[in-house]
Amino acid sequence: MDWPLVLTGLAGSTAAGVATGVGALPVFFLRTLSDRVQSAFLGFAAGVMLTAAFRSLISPALELAPQHPLGATIGHAEVVLGLALGAMAVQLVNRFAPHEHFVIRIEGVPAESLQRIWLIVIAIALHNIPEGLALGVSFGGPDVANGTSAALGIGVQNLPEGLAVAAALASINYPRKVAFAVALLTGLLEPVSGFIGIALVSWIDGLLPAALAFAAGAMVWVVSAEIIPETHAKGHQAVATGSLMAGLILMVVIDAWLAGG
Repeated sequence: MDWPLVLTGLAGSTAAGVATGVGALPVFFLRTLSDRVQSAFLGFAAGVMLTAAFRSLISPALELAPQHPLGATIGHAEVVLGLALGAMAVQLVNRFAPHEHFVIRIEGVPAESLQRIWLIVIAIALHNIPEGLALGVSFGGPDVANGTSAALGIGVQNLPEGLAVAAALASINYPRKVAFAVALLTGLLEPVSGFIGIALVSWIDGLLPAALAFAAGAMVWVVSAEIIPETHAKGHQAVATGSLMAGLILMVVIDAWLAGG
């Protein structure tokens, strides 16, 4: 194993993961959140997650599928299967995980709201794992510059994702320090999976499309089944929808900027 390359890749994926914590820093300046503001933050999180699912996960999965060692058909089948399994996995967690074990109870907050917020956290954490794998593969490839570019791109995209996690937790009265710490921890899954990606670069390409699609399926399911109903239940549909569009537009602008457009 090329240890200098491994350490370079680990540093790059760590920096990208830490960006999630940097993005969560504004949570320390937020005051008590009204229902309107809570709906806005959750809508923003939904927009970020939807864009990340399609632009950062499904799109690269489809690009990688034709390069599958067993052929393009198998690669595309893995993407479809990964999407379905990702959605099913989160649905099963939502259905069978006992509320008292699934979340830390916060006085005055319904268990259903707690569960929805933690599904957001889990979905974003899940999506950081294949991103880390992709980073590892990039650094383990023939051109290290590809890994550096990927780390920069993912790091910038992680900034609003960190805010989405922290704001969602703050919206249900979790302490600001806890919200920040959880956001940072979701990002630190990237260097762990990045190390695995570098170590297994010789055969990980065959698994990466499915892993990307799995995370995308989980994120889309959470947005559709949990976040959007939660924001509309409080009677602030217009604010929530506008915030969803703001999150989506922000991520598109970031993507365009990174692409040099």
